[in-house]
Amino acid sequence: MAVDKRGGGDFGGRVRTAALVASAVVVAGAATVPALAVGGGTPATPGPGTAGASATVSVGRVSYDLGDLAFVPGAPYEGKSELAAVVRYPEGPDGKGPTRGRHPLIVMQHGQWATCADRAAQRGLTKAQKALALAEKAGDEAGVARQTEIIEKMSDRLWAWPCKAGVSPLPSSSGYDYLARSLARQGFVVVSVGADGINATSGGQADSVYQARAALINKHLDLWRQLDVGKGPLRGKLKDPRTGRAVGAAFAGHLDLGRVGTLGHSMGGGGVMQQVSDKRHGDWPAGVKVRAALGLAPTATWENEPVTKVPLAVLWGTCDQVNTGEYVRWNRKTNKAPLHGITLTGGNHNYFNTQWSPGSGQVAAVDDAIPGERPGRCVSQDGRNQQHRGLDEATQRRIATGYTVAFFRRYLLGDTSADALLTGRKKLPGVPGVVKVEYVKPH
Repeated sequence: MAVDKRGGGDFGGRVRTAALVASAVVVAGAATVPALAVGGGTPATPGPGTAGASATVSVGRVSYDLGDLAFVPGAPYEGKSELAAVVRYPEGPDGKGPTRGRHPLIVMQHGQWATCADRAAQRGLTKAQKALALAEKAGDEAGVARQTEIIEKMSDRLWAWPCKAGVSPLPSSSGYDYLARSLARQGFVVVSVGADGINATSGGQADSVYQARAALINKHLDLWRQLDVGKGPLRGKLKDPRTGRAVGAAFAGHLDLGRVGTLGHSMGGGGVMQQVSDKRHGDWPAGVKVRAALGLAPTATWENEPVTKVPLAVLWGTCDQVNTGEYVRWNRKTNKAPLHGITLTGGNHNYFNTQWSPGSGQVAAVDDAIPGERPGRCVSQDGRNQQHRGLDEATQRRIATGYTVAFFRRYLLGDTSADALLTGRKKLPGVPGVVKVEYVKPH
């Protein structure tokens, strides 16, 4: 695995060596689609407090951006980040806000990846990497130095923050829109937050980057706590992401902050795990109760902050080089809340985010699985076993969606029909039999 010198060892990292830098269309507006089938294959039915969830729900979309450098994590972290997010929600019939009632809130956070969609820099980086490999093979020290310098410059452009004029930020936060839409159909308000500024400044700050990511989640939760009473910086700042125009989506009085879920991918998963860890509950905004946390291939770099009091799920694939299964091992003997380990044989790291996957055509998008010794296989996380590869992007996301929806329905809506799926007694219908579920009962 290429090691990210900006901290965390995540895919998409900036690399200053000869190693290759791990280099979806977002649905706009409202969509009316059937709810996901869960459990035994029957359509998901409204659970307690779904605030209008039904078989077909119109999904609205808004966004907000309070500035590229609006968030300051504080000491010991050095750097600033954006306060921006894309929001999906069950849209009311008037199109002006959510459906009636109070909706549980889910906050998502993406992981470590390139920050600027600078296609010219990506082309320059790829060209220089190929030239560097040739120079090293030929023993051309001057050529190695020259290409290394170019790689540095191109990497700086891809990892800049804010991005230079004319270059769009790489929208990693939109990469989980398939999950956000499905969750919104179930009655959840889903906020997928940007963390590009943290990505750009995390180099050499591995000890504090997860604290910064946890603080970013809490900041967004506080913004929504204020908006729920009609106050705060988000009031009047929600916009139609297609046009950039302010919209009148009214969320005041429509949020249930006593039933909050968090979801993070990769280093975002590490941030979620720290935000929900036992010792960090006092950092949550007043009135906010996190009732469930899910990590999609979360990075595992520490074990001194256990997650034992909040229901936790870890979902990852065996073609992933990030050490994700450790969370289950670390917490399994002390968990006071349910713990779920969900393993996808043949699943890989980047497929969870549409912006990072090759099917998107996005800058830096790549299939990050390391090929095995034989066709159709990959190197597993332990570096020894060869696992069958068989999951394409769409199939991996269908599986992730099924278990994600079931998990949050179970712990935010009290839907016990999801238990059979989350404990492995039943399989998710319509997908290959590649899922292994480990369920650890509370002690």
